Amino acid sequence: TVSEDLSSVSRVRPSVSDVDPAVTVAVFDERMVSRLRSPPASATMSEYFSLSDSDVIGFDLDHTLCRYRLKETSRLIYESFARYLVEHKGYDKDLLNLTPATWDFCFKGLVVDLEDGNLVKLAEDGTVLRATHGSIDLSTEDIIKHYGPKREWKHFNSLNTSFTRSAKYYFYDNYFDLPGALLCGRVVDMLHKRGNEVNSDFWKDMVAAIDHNYNTSAFKEDAGTYFPSVKRDPGRYLQPCSDSVKTWLHSMKSAGKVLLLITSSHSDYCRLICEHILGKDFEELFDVIITNALKPGFFSLVPQQRPFRTLVNDVEESEGLPALDKPGWYSQGNWPHLHELVKTMTGKPEPKVVYFGDSMRSDMFPASTFGKWETVMIVEEMEGEGVPKSDAAMSNEAQVEPLEKKGKFEEQGMKSPSDVSKQWGSYFVDVHGSGGDEESQKLTWCCHCIHKYSTMAIPSVEHIADLPLDYKFPRFSPDKPCTTGYYPRPPDSLLKRCESLS
Repeated sequence: TVSEDLSSVSRVRPSVSDVDPAVTVAVFDERMVSRLRSPPASATMSEYFSLSDSDVIGFDLDHTLCRYRLKETSRLIYESFARYLVEHKGYDKDLLNLTPATWDFCFKGLVVDLEDGNLVKLAEDGTVLRATHGSIDLSTEDIIKHYGPKREWKHFNSLNTSFTRSAKYYFYDNYFDLPGALLCGRVVDMLHKRGNEVNSDFWKDMVAAIDHNYNTSAFKEDAGTYFPSVKRDPGRYLQPCSDSVKTWLHSMKSAGKVLLLITSSHSDYCRLICEHILGKDFEELFDVIITNALKPGFFSLVPQQRPFRTLVNDVEESEGLPALDKPGWYSQGNWPHLHELVKTMTGKPEPKVVYFGDSMRSDMFPASTFGKWETVMIVEEMEGEGVPKSDAAMSNEAQVEPLEKKGKFEEQGMKSPSDVSKQWGSYFVDVHGSGGDEESQKLTWCCHCIHKYSTMAIPSVEHIADLPLDYKFPRFSPDKPCTTGYYPRPPDSLLKRCESLS
Protein backbone atom coordinates (compact mmCIF):
# COMPACT_ATOMS: atom_id res chain seq x y z
CA THR A 1 0.00 0.00 0.00
CA VAL A 2 1.01 3.57 -0.42
CA SER A 3 0.09 4.86 2.96
CA GLU A 4 1.89 3.48 5.92
CA ASP A 5 -0.97 4.63 8.05
CA LEU A 6 -3.58 3.14 5.79
CA SER A 7 -1.85 -0.19 5.52
CA SER A 8 -4.36 -1.92 7.74
CA VAL A 9 -7.49 -0.64 6.03
CA SER A 10 -6.27 -0.66 2.47
CA ARG A 11 -4.80 -4.13 2.27
CA VAL A 12 -6.90 -6.63 0.41
CA ARG A 13 -6.27 -8.89 3.40
CA PRO A 14 -6.20 -6.48 6.36
CA SER A 15 -4.28 -7.74 9.35
CA VAL A 16 -6.87 -7.94 12.09
CA SER A 17 -4.32 -7.14 14.77
CA ASP A 18 -3.70 -3.73 13.21
CA VAL A 19 -7.40 -2.99 13.50
CA ASP A 20 -8.85 -4.58 16.59
CA PRO A 21 -7.57 -3.38 19.98
CA ALA A 22 -8.59 -6.61 21.75
CA VAL A 23 -6.65 -8.73 19.31
CA THR A 24 -3.62 -6.43 19.47
CA VAL A 25 -3.39 -6.74 23.22
CA ALA A 26 -3.94 -10.50 23.16
CA VAL A 27 -1.08 -11.16 20.75
CA PHE A 28 1.66 -9.48 22.75
CA ASP A 29 3.87 -11.98 24.48
CA GLU A 30 5.22 -11.10 27.93
CA ARG A 31 8.42 -9.74 26.41
CA MET A 32 6.49 -7.14 24.41
CA VAL A 33 4.36 -6.16 27.40
CA SER A 34 7.40 -5.68 29.63
CA ARG A 35 9.01 -3.55 26.93
CA LEU A 36 5.96 -1.33 26.90
CA ARG A 37 6.26 -0.82 30.65
CA SER A 38 9.95 -0.04 30.75
CA PRO A 39 10.98 3.61 30.26
CA PRO A 40 12.11 4.65 26.79
CA ALA A 41 15.85 4.45 26.21
CA SER A 42 16.05 8.24 25.91
CA ALA A 43 15.10 8.61 29.59
CA THR A 44 18.61 7.66 30.63
CA MET A 45 20.54 9.29 27.80
CA SER A 46 22.51 12.49 27.51
CA GLU A 47 20.75 15.72 26.62
CA TYR A 48 22.22 15.60 23.11
CA PHE A 49 21.65 13.27 20.20
CA SER A 50 24.19 12.62 17.45
CA LEU A 51 24.00 10.45 14.34
CA SER A 52 27.66 9.47 14.80
CA ASP A 53 26.67 7.64 18.02
CA SER A 54 24.18 5.46 16.10
CA ASP A 55 25.17 2.11 14.57
CA VAL A 56 22.09 1.75 12.40
CA ILE A 57 20.21 4.56 10.62
CA GLY A 58 16.76 3.78 9.24
CA PHE A 59 14.43 5.80 7.05
CA ASP A 60 10.78 5.75 6.17
CA LEU A 61 10.27 6.66 2.51
CA ASP A 62 7.07 8.62 1.83
CA HIS A 63 7.08 12.14 3.31
CA THR A 64 10.45 11.38 4.96
CA LEU A 65 13.25 10.68 2.47
CA CYS A 66 10.81 11.52 -0.30
CA ARG A 67 9.15 14.89 0.00
CA TYR A 68 5.98 15.31 -2.01
CA ARG A 69 4.64 18.46 -3.59
CA LEU A 70 1.84 18.61 -1.05
CA LYS A 71 -0.64 20.78 -2.95
CA GLU A 72 -0.49 18.69 -6.11
CA THR A 73 -0.52 15.39 -4.22
CA SER A 74 -3.37 16.41 -1.91
CA ARG A 75 -5.57 17.42 -4.83
CA LEU A 76 -4.82 14.12 -6.55
CA ILE A 77 -5.61 12.06 -3.42
CA TYR A 78 -8.83 13.96 -2.75
CA GLU A 79 -9.93 13.49 -6.34
CA SER A 80 -9.09 9.78 -6.32
CA PHE A 81 -11.21 9.17 -3.19
CA ALA A 82 -14.09 11.47 -4.23
CA ARG A 83 -14.25 10.10 -7.77
CA TYR A 84 -14.68 6.60 -6.36
CA LEU A 85 -17.57 7.71 -4.11
CA VAL A 86 -19.30 9.47 -7.01
CA GLU A 87 -18.72 6.80 -9.68
CA HIS A 88 -19.06 3.62 -7.59
CA LYS A 89 -21.22 4.58 -4.61
CA GLY A 90 -23.63 7.10 -6.12
CA TYR A 91 -22.53 10.13 -4.07
CA ASP A 92 -23.30 13.67 -5.19
CA LYS A 93 -21.08 14.94 -8.04
CA ASP A 94 -20.67 18.16 -6.09
CA LEU A 95 -18.02 16.37 -3.98
CA LEU A 96 -15.67 16.77 -6.96
CA ASN A 97 -15.94 20.58 -6.98
CA LEU A 98 -13.42 22.26 -4.70
CA THR A 99 -12.45 25.90 -4.39
CA PRO A 100 -8.90 26.77 -3.23
CA ALA A 101 -10.38 28.14 0.01
CA THR A 102 -11.84 24.71 0.84
CA TRP A 103 -8.32 23.42 1.48
CA ASP A 104 -8.00 25.46 4.67
CA PHE A 105 -9.95 22.61 6.31
CA CYS A 106 -7.21 20.08 5.48
CA PHE A 107 -5.25 19.87 8.73
CA LYS A 108 -3.09 17.09 10.16
CA GLY A 109 -3.89 15.65 13.60
CA LEU A 110 -7.68 15.74 13.45
CA VAL A 111 -9.74 12.82 14.69
CA VAL A 112 -13.02 12.02 12.97
CA ASP A 113 -15.66 10.66 15.33
CA LEU A 114 -17.38 8.09 13.13
CA GLU A 115 -20.47 7.83 15.33
CA ASP A 116 -21.61 11.43 14.91
CA GLY A 117 -19.65 12.91 11.99
CA ASN A 118 -17.72 15.37 14.18
CA LEU A 119 -14.04 16.18 13.60
CA VAL A 120 -12.07 17.19 16.69
CA LYS A 121 -8.74 18.78 17.51
CA LEU A 122 -7.44 17.53 20.86
CA ALA A 123 -5.31 19.06 23.60
CA GLU A 124 -2.58 17.02 25.27
CA ASP A 125 -4.99 15.99 28.05
CA GLY A 126 -7.73 14.90 25.64
CA THR A 127 -9.95 17.96 25.93
CA VAL A 128 -11.57 19.18 22.73
CA LEU A 129 -9.90 22.41 21.58
CA ARG A 130 -11.96 22.86 18.42
CA ALA A 131 -14.55 20.77 16.62
CA THR A 132 -16.69 20.74 13.52
CA HIS A 133 -19.76 18.81 12.49
CA GLY A 134 -18.90 17.92 8.93
CA SER A 135 -17.00 21.01 7.85
CA ILE A 136 -19.06 23.46 9.93
CA ASP A 137 -17.52 24.86 13.14
CA LEU A 138 -19.11 23.94 16.46
CA SER A 139 -19.47 26.87 18.86
CA THR A 140 -18.18 26.67 22.44
CA GLU A 141 -21.79 26.01 23.52
CA ASP A 142 -22.13 23.18 20.98
CA ILE A 143 -18.83 21.66 22.11
CA ILE A 144 -19.96 21.72 25.75
CA LYS A 145 -23.32 20.24 24.75
CA HIS A 146 -21.53 17.40 22.92
CA TYR A 147 -18.58 16.79 25.23
CA GLY A 148 -19.71 18.10 28.63
CA PRO A 149 -18.45 21.09 30.65
CA LYS A 150 -14.91 19.65 30.75
CA ARG A 151 -14.98 19.10 26.97
CA GLU A 152 -13.63 15.54 27.30
CA TRP A 153 -13.43 13.29 24.25
CA LYS A 154 -14.52 9.86 25.45
CA HIS A 155 -12.18 7.73 23.31
CA PHE A 156 -9.03 9.63 24.25
CA ASN A 157 -7.57 6.97 26.53
CA SER A 158 -7.71 4.29 23.83
CA LEU A 159 -6.12 6.55 21.21
CA ASN A 160 -3.52 8.05 23.56
CA THR A 161 -2.17 4.83 25.04
CA SER A 162 -1.94 2.58 22.00
CA PHE A 163 -2.84 4.50 18.81
CA THR A 164 -5.00 1.49 17.98
CA ARG A 165 -7.48 1.56 15.13
CA SER A 166 -11.13 1.63 16.14
CA ALA A 167 -14.53 1.34 14.52
CA LYS A 168 -15.49 4.51 16.42
CA TYR A 169 -12.87 7.02 15.27
CA TYR A 170 -10.06 7.61 12.79
CA PHE A 171 -6.90 9.62 13.45
CA TYR A 172 -5.55 11.61 10.47
CA ASP A 173 -1.82 11.75 11.02
CA ASN A 174 -0.18 11.67 7.59
CA TYR A 175 -0.51 13.41 4.25
CA PHE A 176 -1.55 10.25 2.36
CA ASP A 177 -4.91 9.99 4.03
CA LEU A 178 -5.30 13.62 5.12
CA PRO A 179 -7.42 14.72 2.11
CA GLY A 180 -9.87 12.11 3.41
CA ALA A 181 -10.54 14.39 6.40
CA LEU A 182 -11.77 17.10 4.01
CA LEU A 183 -13.82 14.53 2.11
CA CYS A 184 -15.34 13.21 5.37
CA GLY A 185 -16.37 16.72 6.34
CA ARG A 186 -17.99 17.32 2.96
CA VAL A 187 -19.75 13.91 2.93
CA VAL A 188 -21.29 14.67 6.36
CA ASP A 189 -22.40 18.10 5.06
CA MET A 190 -23.98 16.39 2.05
CA LEU A 191 -25.81 13.78 4.16
CA HIS A 192 -27.25 16.64 6.24
CA LYS A 193 -28.35 18.54 3.19
CA ARG A 194 -30.23 15.45 2.02
CA GLY A 195 -31.78 15.01 5.46
CA ASN A 196 -30.03 11.64 5.96
CA GLU A 197 -28.95 10.42 9.39
CA VAL A 198 -25.20 10.63 9.99
CA ASN A 199 -23.72 7.42 11.38
CA SER A 200 -20.62 5.37 10.72
CA ASP A 201 -22.06 3.79 7.54
CA PHE A 202 -20.45 6.48 5.38
CA TRP A 203 -17.05 5.33 6.67
CA LYS A 204 -17.42 1.93 4.96
CA ASP A 205 -17.58 3.79 1.65
CA MET A 206 -14.52 5.86 2.60
CA VAL A 207 -12.55 2.68 3.38
CA ALA A 208 -13.63 1.20 0.05
CA ALA A 209 -12.38 4.37 -1.72
CA ILE A 210 -9.02 4.09 0.06
CA ASP A 211 -8.71 0.41 -0.80
CA HIS A 212 -9.62 0.98 -4.43
CA ASN A 213 -6.81 3.50 -4.88
CA TYR A 214 -4.11 2.18 -2.60
CA ASN A 215 -4.40 -1.60 -2.45
CA THR A 216 -1.33 -3.74 -3.06
CA SER A 217 -2.10 -4.60 -6.68
CA ALA A 218 -3.36 -1.13 -7.72
CA PHE A 219 0.06 0.05 -8.95
CA LYS A 220 0.61 -2.97 -11.20
CA GLU A 221 -2.96 -2.95 -12.51
CA ASP A 222 -3.17 0.83 -13.01
CA ALA A 223 -6.30 0.74 -10.85
CA GLY A 224 -7.84 3.86 -9.33
CA THR A 225 -6.70 7.42 -9.98
CA TYR A 226 -3.65 7.78 -7.73
CA PHE A 227 -0.99 5.40 -9.10
CA PRO A 228 -1.67 5.96 -12.80
CA SER A 229 -1.28 9.73 -12.27
CA VAL A 230 2.01 9.46 -10.36
CA LYS A 231 3.39 6.97 -12.90
CA ARG A 232 2.51 9.32 -15.77
CA ASP A 233 4.21 12.37 -14.29
CA PRO A 234 6.28 11.63 -11.15
CA GLY A 235 7.97 15.05 -11.26
CA ARG A 236 4.62 16.73 -10.73
CA TYR A 237 4.20 15.04 -7.34
CA LEU A 238 7.67 14.07 -6.04
CA GLN A 239 10.56 16.35 -5.06
CA PRO A 240 13.97 14.88 -5.95
CA CYS A 241 16.48 14.65 -3.09
CA SER A 242 19.16 17.33 -3.24
CA ASP A 243 22.79 16.41 -3.86
CA SER A 244 23.46 17.22 -0.20
CA VAL A 245 21.05 14.47 0.93
CA LYS A 246 22.64 11.93 -1.43
CA THR A 247 26.12 12.91 -0.18
CA TRP A 248 24.86 12.67 3.42
CA LEU A 249 23.58 9.10 2.86
CA HIS A 250 26.91 8.13 1.23
CA SER A 251 28.83 9.65 4.16
CA MET A 252 26.87 7.46 6.62
CA LYS A 253 27.78 4.36 4.63
CA SER A 254 31.44 5.47 4.52
CA ALA A 255 31.35 5.93 8.29
CA GLY A 256 30.36 2.27 8.64
CA LYS A 257 26.70 2.82 9.50
CA VAL A 258 24.10 0.19 8.53
CA LEU A 259 21.40 1.94 6.45
CA LEU A 260 17.79 0.73 6.38
CA LEU A 261 14.80 1.75 4.27
CA ILE A 262 11.53 0.61 5.87
CA THR A 263 8.34 1.60 4.05
CA SER A 264 4.78 0.33 3.94
CA SER A 265 4.69 1.19 0.25
CA HIS A 266 4.81 -1.82 -2.04
CA SER A 267 8.06 -2.65 -3.85
CA ASP A 268 6.94 -1.45 -7.30
CA TYR A 269 5.88 1.98 -6.04
CA CYS A 270 8.98 2.21 -3.82
CA ARG A 271 11.22 1.60 -6.85
CA LEU A 272 9.46 4.31 -8.89
CA ILE A 273 9.89 6.84 -6.08
CA CYS A 274 13.51 5.99 -5.25
CA GLU A 275 14.66 6.06 -8.88
CA HIS A 276 13.05 9.47 -9.24
CA ILE A 277 14.36 11.05 -6.03
CA LEU A 278 17.73 9.25 -5.58
CA GLY A 279 18.63 7.84 -9.00
CA LYS A 280 18.76 4.40 -10.63
CA ASP A 281 21.51 3.20 -8.28
CA PHE A 282 19.49 3.90 -5.10
CA GLU A 283 19.76 0.27 -3.91
CA GLU A 284 23.48 0.74 -3.31
CA LEU A 285 22.71 3.29 -0.59
CA PHE A 286 20.86 0.84 1.68
CA ASP A 287 21.97 -2.40 3.32
CA VAL A 288 18.40 -3.56 3.91
CA ILE A 289 15.25 -2.44 2.07
CA ILE A 290 11.89 -3.50 3.52
CA THR A 291 8.74 -2.76 1.52
CA ASN A 292 5.08 -3.49 2.36
CA ALA A 293 6.31 -3.33 5.97
CA LEU A 294 2.73 -2.88 7.24
CA LYS A 295 3.73 -0.54 10.04
CA PRO A 296 2.88 -0.22 12.90
CA GLY A 297 2.46 -4.04 12.99
CA PHE A 298 6.08 -4.34 11.84
CA PHE A 299 7.10 -3.11 15.30
CA SER A 300 4.30 -4.41 17.51
CA LEU A 301 3.72 -7.99 16.32
CA VAL A 302 5.75 -11.09 17.16
CA PRO A 303 7.72 -12.70 14.30
CA GLN A 304 5.34 -15.64 13.81
CA GLN A 305 2.51 -13.25 12.96
CA ARG A 306 4.44 -11.22 10.42
CA PRO A 307 7.44 -13.09 8.97
CA PHE A 308 9.71 -11.55 6.34
CA ARG A 309 9.12 -12.66 2.75
CA THR A 310 11.36 -12.58 -0.28
CA LEU A 311 10.19 -10.96 -3.53
CA VAL A 312 10.32 -12.28 -7.08
CA ASN A 313 9.40 -9.67 -9.72
CA ASP A 314 7.60 -7.62 -7.04
CA VAL A 315 5.51 -10.62 -5.96
CA GLU A 316 5.86 -11.86 -2.39
CA GLU A 317 6.79 -15.51 -1.89
CA SER A 318 3.99 -17.25 0.00
CA GLU A 319 6.40 -18.93 2.42
CA GLY A 320 7.59 -16.69 5.28
CA LEU A 321 11.27 -16.73 6.28
CA PRO A 322 12.13 -18.30 9.67
CA ALA A 323 14.79 -15.59 10.21
CA LEU A 324 16.64 -12.82 8.39
CA ASP A 325 20.17 -14.02 7.71
CA LYS A 326 21.60 -11.51 5.23
CA PRO A 327 21.15 -7.96 3.90
CA GLY A 328 18.87 -7.47 0.88
CA TRP A 329 15.38 -6.44 -0.21
CA TYR A 330 12.49 -8.02 1.71
CA SER A 331 8.76 -7.62 2.18
CA GLN A 332 6.59 -7.42 5.35
CA GLY A 333 8.55 -8.63 8.39
CA ASN A 334 9.03 -7.67 12.02
CA TRP A 335 11.59 -5.74 14.03
CA PRO A 336 12.81 -8.60 16.30
CA HIS A 337 14.14 -10.51 13.25
CA LEU A 338 15.61 -7.31 11.84
CA HIS A 339 17.20 -6.62 15.24
CA GLU A 340 18.95 -10.02 15.14
CA LEU A 341 20.30 -9.25 11.66
CA VAL A 342 21.70 -5.82 12.61
CA LYS A 343 23.32 -7.34 15.73
CA THR A 344 25.22 -9.65 13.37
CA MET A 345 25.99 -6.87 10.88
CA THR A 346 27.30 -4.45 13.51
CA GLY A 347 28.91 -7.08 15.72
CA LYS A 348 27.25 -5.41 18.73
CA PRO A 349 24.91 -7.07 21.25
CA GLU A 350 22.73 -3.93 21.46
CA PRO A 351 23.23 -1.79 18.36
CA LYS A 352 21.97 1.79 18.62
CA VAL A 353 19.27 2.43 16.02
CA VAL A 354 17.76 5.74 14.93
CA TYR A 355 14.71 5.89 12.67
CA PHE A 356 13.44 8.86 10.65
CA GLY A 357 9.70 8.96 9.94
CA ASP A 358 6.70 11.26 9.57
CA SER A 359 3.82 9.32 11.13
CA MET A 360 3.21 9.22 14.86
CA ARG A 361 1.06 6.08 14.62
CA SER A 362 3.22 4.12 12.15
CA ASP A 363 6.75 5.35 12.90
CA MET A 364 7.43 7.32 16.10
CA PHE A 365 5.19 5.60 18.64
CA PRO A 366 5.91 1.97 17.67
CA ALA A 367 9.63 2.42 16.91
CA SER A 368 10.29 4.13 20.26
CA THR A 369 7.88 1.97 22.30
CA PHE A 370 8.58 -1.52 20.96
CA GLY A 371 11.95 -1.13 19.24
CA LYS A 372 13.38 1.28 21.84
CA TRP A 373 14.85 3.09 18.83
CA GLU A 374 15.81 6.74 18.76
CA THR A 375 13.33 8.53 16.49
CA VAL A 376 13.58 11.69 14.40
CA MET A 377 10.20 13.02 13.37
CA ILE A 378 9.72 14.89 10.12
CA VAL A 379 7.26 17.70 10.89
CA GLU A 380 6.59 19.79 7.78
CA GLU A 381 4.24 21.97 9.87
CA MET A 382 7.37 23.63 11.32
CA GLU A 383 7.86 25.33 7.93
CA GLY A 384 4.33 26.70 8.16
CA GLU A 385 5.33 28.42 11.41
CA GLY A 386 8.39 30.48 10.65
CA VAL A 387 11.08 27.79 10.29
CA PRO A 388 12.89 28.68 7.05
CA LYS A 389 12.97 26.16 4.22
CA SER A 390 16.36 24.55 3.65
CA ASP A 391 18.58 26.08 0.94
CA ALA A 392 18.44 22.79 -0.95
CA ALA A 393 14.64 22.77 -0.94
CA MET A 394 14.50 26.38 -2.13
CA SER A 395 16.85 25.82 -5.07
CA ASN A 396 15.15 22.50 -5.86
CA GLU A 397 11.76 24.23 -6.08
CA ALA A 398 13.19 26.99 -8.26
CA GLN A 399 14.70 24.46 -10.68
CA VAL A 400 11.83 22.06 -11.07
CA GLU A 401 8.88 24.40 -10.91
CA PRO A 402 9.11 26.77 -13.84
CA LEU A 403 6.27 29.27 -13.86
CA GLU A 404 4.07 27.41 -16.30
CA LYS A 405 4.10 24.37 -14.00
CA LYS A 406 2.53 26.28 -11.15
CA GLY A 407 -1.10 25.21 -11.37
CA LYS A 408 -3.99 27.63 -11.33
CA PHE A 409 -4.69 26.65 -7.71
CA GLU A 410 -1.35 28.12 -6.65
CA GLU A 411 -2.25 31.51 -8.07
CA GLN A 412 -5.69 31.41 -6.49
CA GLY A 413 -4.25 30.75 -3.05
CA MET A 414 -4.71 27.11 -2.12
CA LYS A 415 -3.28 26.58 1.37
CA SER A 416 -0.64 23.88 1.70
CA PRO A 417 -1.81 21.15 4.10
CA SER A 418 1.31 21.84 6.21
CA ASP A 419 0.45 25.53 6.77
CA VAL A 420 -1.50 26.97 9.72
CA SER A 421 -5.25 26.72 9.13
CA LYS A 422 -7.67 29.61 9.71
CA GLN A 423 -10.32 27.13 10.81
CA TRP A 424 -8.13 24.83 12.93
CA GLY A 425 -5.25 27.10 14.04
CA SER A 426 -1.76 25.81 14.83
CA TYR A 427 -0.65 22.17 14.81
CA PHE A 428 1.36 22.75 18.00
CA VAL A 429 -0.53 25.09 20.35
CA ASP A 430 -4.08 26.34 20.73
CA VAL A 431 -6.11 28.53 23.03
CA HIS A 432 -8.41 26.55 25.25
CA GLY A 433 -11.97 27.68 25.85
CA SER A 434 -13.33 31.00 24.70
CA GLY A 435 -11.19 33.07 27.08
CA GLY A 436 -8.31 33.94 24.79
CA ASP A 437 -5.99 34.89 27.67
CA GLU A 438 -2.40 33.64 27.45
CA GLU A 439 -2.79 31.35 30.46
CA SER A 440 -5.20 29.09 28.61
CA GLN A 441 -2.79 28.22 25.80
CA LYS A 442 -2.47 24.45 25.60
CA LEU A 443 -0.19 22.12 23.71
CA THR A 444 -2.10 20.08 21.18
CA TRP A 445 -2.13 16.32 21.66
CA CYS A 446 -0.04 15.94 18.45
CA CYS A 447 2.62 18.31 19.80
CA HIS A 448 2.70 16.49 23.13
CA CYS A 449 3.22 13.17 21.29
CA ILE A 450 6.14 14.62 19.31
CA HIS A 451 7.87 15.53 22.59
CA LYS A 452 7.04 12.15 24.16
CA TYR A 453 7.91 9.70 21.36
CA SER A 454 10.56 11.52 19.29
CA THR A 455 14.19 12.21 20.07
CA MET A 456 14.03 15.39 17.95
CA ALA A 457 11.94 16.98 15.20
CA ILE A 458 12.97 18.55 11.88
CA PRO A 459 10.95 19.92 8.93
CA SER A 460 12.86 17.73 6.42
CA VAL A 461 16.06 15.67 6.12
CA GLU A 462 17.36 18.49 3.88
CA HIS A 463 17.62 20.66 7.00
CA ILE A 464 20.35 18.50 8.57
CA ALA A 465 22.04 16.94 5.51
CA ASP A 466 24.86 19.51 5.41
CA LEU A 467 25.78 19.08 9.08
CA PRO A 468 28.64 16.79 10.20
CA LEU A 469 27.50 13.38 11.47
CA ASP A 470 28.82 14.19 14.95
CA TYR A 471 26.69 17.35 15.23
CA LYS A 472 25.06 17.38 18.67
CA PHE A 473 21.30 18.06 18.56
CA PRO A 474 19.49 18.96 21.80
CA ARG A 475 16.91 16.25 22.43
CA PHE A 476 13.36 16.49 23.76
CA SER A 477 13.28 16.03 27.51
CA PRO A 478 10.57 16.37 30.18
CA ASP A 479 13.05 18.47 32.22
CA LYS A 480 13.62 20.98 29.43
CA PRO A 481 11.45 23.71 27.93
CA CYS A 482 9.08 22.25 25.31
CA THR A 483 10.96 24.21 22.61
CA THR A 484 14.09 22.06 23.09
CA GLY A 485 14.32 19.30 20.48
CA TYR A 486 13.24 21.18 17.35
CA TYR A 487 15.92 21.84 14.74
CA PRO A 488 16.79 24.37 13.27
CA ARG A 489 14.40 26.20 15.61
CA PRO A 490 11.00 25.74 17.25
CA PRO A 491 7.76 26.73 15.50
CA ASP A 492 6.44 30.26 16.17
CA SER A 493 3.44 29.20 18.28
CA LEU A 494 5.64 27.27 20.74
CA LEU A 495 8.09 30.16 21.05
CA LYS A 496 5.23 32.54 21.77
CA ARG A 497 3.77 30.15 24.37
CA CYS A 498 7.13 29.85 26.12
CA GLU A 499 7.54 33.62 26.18
CA SER A 500 4.07 34.08 27.66
CA LEU A 501 4.69 31.43 30.32
CA SER A 502 8.01 32.96 31.37
